[in-house]
Amino acid sequence: MMRKSPVYSVTAVPIEKIKPNTYNPNTVAPPEMRLLYDSIKADGYTMPVVCYYDKEDDSYIIVDGFHRYRIMLEYPDIYEREHGLLPVSVINKPLDHRMASTIRHNRARGSHDVDLMSNIVRELHELGRSDAWISKHLGMDKDEILRLKQITGLAALFKDINFGMAWRPADTDKSDKADDKGTGHFSP
Repeated sequence: MMRKSPVYSVTAVPIEKIKPNTYNPNTVAPPEMRLLYDSIKADGYTMPVVCYYDKEDDSYIIVDGFHRYRIMLEYPDIYEREHGLLPVSVINKPLDHRMASTIRHNRARGSHDVDLMSNIVRELHELGRSDAWISKHLGMDKDEILRLKQITGLAALFKDINFGMAWRPADTDKSDKADDKGTGHFSP
């Protein structure tokens, strides 16, 4: 069975029913925001905002397109021209997959806030996702995941890591005979 891409079902959604997600690490500098405004003013919305529809709340939670959403909120001329409606394509995925989608969209375009990215890695870990899952779905290598885990400072993120032998002080008998340049050694 061939799967139909969400972009073929774009819906005009009142901006009041749209909410940002709580995990997006992407930031856009003021000059680029101005350029995005100029682009939307000149060309209109050429790409829909990707959302998840929350049936309980009857709202749309942004997966990708937060800054396009912001333009409509912050510029009355755009809001009026679009009659307060934002083009939305909907994906129906659980939170961890939506987070991964957000990161994939963002990484394909630009840079991330490191602290926010660390929080996403932490949250995915708390949702039970392994480093292998994070690597596969967010396009990160093991070292990048490790660095992001280190930033959060949470020991729980390292509970499944096997660490090698660390440096140990030398035996006191031997250290008495050693010179003052070093009394420890590394263990195999």
